Amino acid sequence: MKILVLRFSAIGDIVLTTPVIRCLKQKLPDVEIHFATQLQFAFLLRHNPYIDQVLTWDKGDKSDLDRLIKDLKAGDYDYVIDLHHNLRTAKIKRALSKVPAFSFDKCNIQKWLLVNFKWDRMPDVHIVDRYMDTLSSLGVVNDKKGLDYFFDPSKPPTIDWSKWTDSGSSVPVPDNYIAVVIGATHFTKQLPVNRLIELCKAAWHRYQKPVLILGGPTDIERGQMLSAGLKSDKVPHHDTTGLLTFDQSAEAIRQSWLVFSNDTGLMHVAAAFRKPVVSIWGNTTPRLGMYPYMTPYIVWEHPAGLGCRPCSKIGFKSCPKGHFKCMQDLAFDWEAVDSLMQKAQPEG
Repeated sequence: MKILVLRFSAIGDIVLTTPVIRCLKQKLPDVEIHFATQLQFAFLLRHNPYIDQVLTWDKGDKSDLDRLIKDLKAGDYDYVIDLHHNLRTAKIKRALSKVPAFSFDKCNIQKWLLVNFKWDRMPDVHIVDRYMDTLSSLGVVNDKKGLDYFFDPSKPPTIDWSKWTDSGSSVPVPDNYIAVVIGATHFTKQLPVNRLIELCKAAWHRYQKPVLILGGPTDIERGQMLSAGLKSDKVPHHDTTGLLTFDQSAEAIRQSWLVFSNDTGLMHVAAAFRKPVVSIWGNTTPRLGMYPYMTPYIVWEHPAGLGCRPCSKIGFKSCPKGHFKCMQDLAFDWEAVDSLMQKAQPEG
């Protein structure tokens, strides 16, 4: 049996598909699994031992999707599992019209009602479990073992600590630092720098563990601003924004004691490594079904009563109202973090 799985983007969404892949392979051990995704995200899948072949297309090349479809038509698939369910995957399913296809429920109507009218009709189901529902006809059920993230076994990521911007602290010791993920694709998902400074200072004074600032090249300026704010209060920290590959950032997450993260891909990587997570939400909401999966976590979000939230299911370049209260007025519940860490620590 040969099965084609479709999920084109993005980092977090692809990591959230990993239970589907694992459960398919375990239930159907002779199955051959091919996974089609965008070229830029293929690194997330190439070392997954449950995937037999990763197929890619370049979104920047208008003709490349047609090339992929041509390749897929020659693939002789028995089933298509569509975990993206958009216009492009619909085009693929039309091209493979003779192949039985199963598509996950995106709950688009419920999302639209929540965003536009604040009517919450969303099912109380994580998106991973909605992904898993697409496999019911194949007799595949969720093994409840959570998410996966795999490194290249022949070249696991290492980190050159000497490149990190240092405020006088020593080299971070595994399981003895706090990772703070400052990035997200959209501005309205990002905790502002002034609040990040407040968070990191409070975390240091409460737990006496140095802070690791994680972010990509687009987060460098914010990382520098955060670092400057922490230096003024002598908070031991390391700013790695723009210095690490994604796998290196994932490895830094794996070695951390606690993770603070916006709603972004590294939050789901933290869940894959079963790290305790403080999940921070701005204009979007965990009611959309993409909160940390099967790992110890708490949610920090603006309490009910902010009538403009959620204002989008994805995010914006700026606050549509101009006040950004969902992040600027967000309360930091440190007692909840204390409780999280007590539950997350192994007994004995």
